[in-house]
Amino acid sequence: MMETYPDKWPYPRPDSPPLLTPDEAEHTMDVWLVPKFSMLTLFCLLEPLRVANRFGRNLFAWRLRSATGQAVVASNGVRIDVDGPLETLADDAGLMVVSSYEAELTVGAVERAVLRRIAAHGGWLGGLDTAPFILARAGVLEGYRVALHWESVPAFRQEFPHLAISQARYEFGSERLTGSGGSAGIDMMLDWVEQAYGPALANAVGRQLVHRRASGEASLAQRHLYEQLPRSVVRALAVMEANLAQALPIPEVCRLVGQSQRQLTRLFIAHFGESPKQCYLGLRLDQARRILADSRCRVTEAALAAGFTQPAHFSRAYRQRFNEAPSTTAERGSL
Repeated sequence: MMETYPDKWPYPRPDSPPLLTPDEAEHTMDVWLVPKFSMLTLFCLLEPLRVANRFGRNLFAWRLRSATGQAVVASNGVRIDVDGPLETLADDAGLMVVSSYEAELTVGAVERAVLRRIAAHGGWLGGLDTAPFILARAGVLEGYRVALHWESVPAFRQEFPHLAISQARYEFGSERLTGSGGSAGIDMMLDWVEQAYGPALANAVGRQLVHRRASGEASLAQRHLYEQLPRSVVRALAVMEANLAQALPIPEVCRLVGQSQRQLTRLFIAHFGESPKQCYLGLRLDQARRILADSRCRVTEAALAAGFTQPAHFSRAYRQRFNEAPSTTAERGSL
């Protein structure tokens, strides 16, 4: 007898969402594939972002680039089509360079000029495996700690003695990201997910990839806390953190998690002393407070970014949680 499936799958639906365009996603990463690049590094870079999109929100998109706009052959001989040439990148793009063997053979003045243009206009640049050589020769790593593949460290140190080499598997900053390649890309992208949407989502993505995050790249105490929680609770927190700006009804959260509302409420009260609705509200208010404290956003902008459409409701809930008006937090953040 043929098995039938519901119209709406419970969490996580394996074929959802489809690949996103930059217009559909909140974050877009361009990836420059240098001939003979590492396929493993590319997959480790993209898969965490794809899995993060499965938690009910269009979060990440990516575009593949080559110097010419033509397909690129990886070090394993597989040919990969790309979305366009490097030179068409926007000035403020976020670009990750992926290379491996003979990284400099096809990189010339034109490509280095693109890197310098992005750096000059405030975009972020990253490089994995041997790609830090490309970034350093373009002069865009001055003042940054550099992580790269261990085999490349002696040559890099000799060519760039003035640059600080990190012993970490990757260095994640707001403007420069460098790493050793391979599986380090998974941890780097999970770090990005955590910084953008919180540790619950990053933890849930790691579990979906059957990947245990390396120590030292995130808060171990916080990570251990999530490891002690039931999987349905972690999934629920991940869905909530992925949908702070567009708050979902709790029944929809339960559907995505694959747990009844009654059971999920029981688990939340047992572990946090509050219902899923109360916890979700707290996460959104915490998000608004971070925005107000770390930027010059207006109160209405912070409220909308945390999913509040009614200013009076936002102000009342904010004051109740933090014992001050959101405008007070905003004034401190603008100093």
